[in-house]
Amino acid sequence: MTGRWSNRLIVLIWLVLWATTARGGVPPIEGLLEPNEVVKFSSQAPGILEQVTVERGDTVKKGQVLARLKSGVEKAVVNRARARVEFSQRKARRNEELYKKQLISLHDKDELETEIQQAQLELIEAEERLKLRIIQSTIDGVVVKRAGAPGDYVGEAPFLTVARIDPLNVEIIVPAAYFGAIRNGGEARVTLDQPIGGSHVAKVVIIDQVIDAASGTFGVRLELANPKGSLPAGLKCRVEF
Repeated sequence: MTGRWSNRLIVLIWLVLWATTARGGVPPIEGLLEPNEVVKFSSQAPGILEQVTVERGDTVKKGQVLARLKSGVEKAVVNRARARVEFSQRKARRNEELYKKQLISLHDKDELETEIQQAQLELIEAEERLKLRIIQSTIDGVVVKRAGAPGDYVGEAPFLTVARIDPLNVEIIVPAAYFGAIRNGGEARVTLDQPIGGSHVAKVVIIDQVIDAASGTFGVRLELANPKGSLPAGLKCRVEF
């Protein structure tokens, strides 16, 4: 009796799998939640950290200041360039009256105008150099790593890492037999592992068009909305189409 029931169970499982494949369906697939984007912040201008305004775990907004480098020299250069622009403008106003009275030549007037333009360009350059001493977030996200502290020297090596977790990426590896069964823009149900649990709807955004010959699989990415940031990246899940 036991043998007959075992055989029937095997046949039933085979028929279910065959029917699923025939309909173009995809069985549940294990997946992983990953950050939508990860940015590692370094400094384009090497220098000494004066202030780091965030800690690991902090939520940050795009444009928020993350850190500042010591910038006394750069500020002085900006002030000097601004003073030169103001002086050139006052000088031009004084000489405008002289030009009207034909006491200076057109050539002299042109030199004064060129001097103002050069001073303005030097001010812009100085201000841009000063901006390099301020590190701002380029995304909304969460600080996942902080390696720098005031007084540390920073340069090309990253000292802050920010991850965007809304939306989350759901990465899955699908057997090549199901290529074509998943459609870009389609939806799937994502069931999260414990301790979070729960089911959520995600949208297919990327389907790899190259199948890995060694494993006979291809990658698929779904996006899972996470507006409150309550779902953590790094969690395993099960995806059902």
